[in-house]
Amino acid sequence: MSAAGPPQGAKAPSGGSDPHEMGERGGPIYCGRFAPSPTGLLHAGSLAAALASWLDARAHGGTWLVRMEDTDTPRCLPGADTAILQQLSALGLVPDETPLYQSKRSAHYELALAGLLAQNQAYPCTCTRSDIERVLRASGSQRPRHGELVYPGTCRHRRFDLPSPPDCVISANQAIRLRTTGLAPIHWLDRRLGAQQQNVATEVGDFVLRRADGLWAYQLAVVVDDAAQGITHVVRGQDLADNTARQILLQQQLGLPTPHYLHVPLVLGADGHKLSKQNGAQALDVGQPLTALNAAARVLALPAQLGSATDALTTWTHIWADAWAANPPATA
Repeated sequence: MSAAGPPQGAKAPSGGSDPHEMGERGGPIYCGRFAPSPTGLLHAGSLAAALASWLDARAHGGTWLVRMEDTDTPRCLPGADTAILQQLSALGLVPDETPLYQSKRSAHYELALAGLLAQNQAYPCTCTRSDIERVLRASGSQRPRHGELVYPGTCRHRRFDLPSPPDCVISANQAIRLRTTGLAPIHWLDRRLGAQQQNVATEVGDFVLRRADGLWAYQLAVVVDDAAQGITHVVRGQDLADNTARQILLQQQLGLPTPHYLHVPLVLGADGHKLSKQNGAQALDVGQPLTALNAAARVLALPAQLGSATDALTTWTHIWADAWAANPPATA
């Protein structure tokens, strides 16, 4: 397949099943999701990811869900969640079930974290970013990685003794990190990017599950919710591919299934970086649905359409499905 096109000839990652098998819900086992953060309205970049995930679900006869990733409550804008759902609806991208809100699922994250702590798979950490930078400078090991610093393990010796979950109480003012030392490198197959691997212990270090301010980290929340919602296929922007190894590692530690992953091309801003609110992304204009959808389709190497948005979505679904029919995904 072309680097920007639908998943022709692509491979599926480890974990998951044939998307045409039947699941416990009585329908196709395929279940996908689009998970925006309501820190602002959808823009052209987020629409490309939404369209790709919607098309993949429809092409497989599966279920498409929307999940509001609103754990970072200080950054969420009042009413942005409703506005996002209205934008999606205006474009014909309507979820099959009521959207799930991460801000209402703290008890589930607490339970998962308590289990990791009880097994000494996670530990409390009081290091600030400046602390980490200072230790790395002293050791001559400054190694920025996508804007992050590899955690040096300063607090790794600490253990959190807890009663049986879910009765444990975790103190504030300390982060909780996943212990990655001694764990094997993660290998997986991305449906577009192909074979991938990452040694999380050496390339990331022990990563945060719960922040020192008490807010839940993205990695833990997304893994717990993907499992709870029965997500079998994750389709998202390529900027999130670097998170995949951490999520697979966490799935393994929690005994949760690993979905198939497909990371699609990004819409770039004028500065050549991923389009975002930080580099001038404008809120999506849904007054002309077909115009917005055609722009997103172009990023996915799908042909522009005339007529209605509904007809365009139907045509693109057939194109996406034909690509899979000619080159069905392999299960690893």
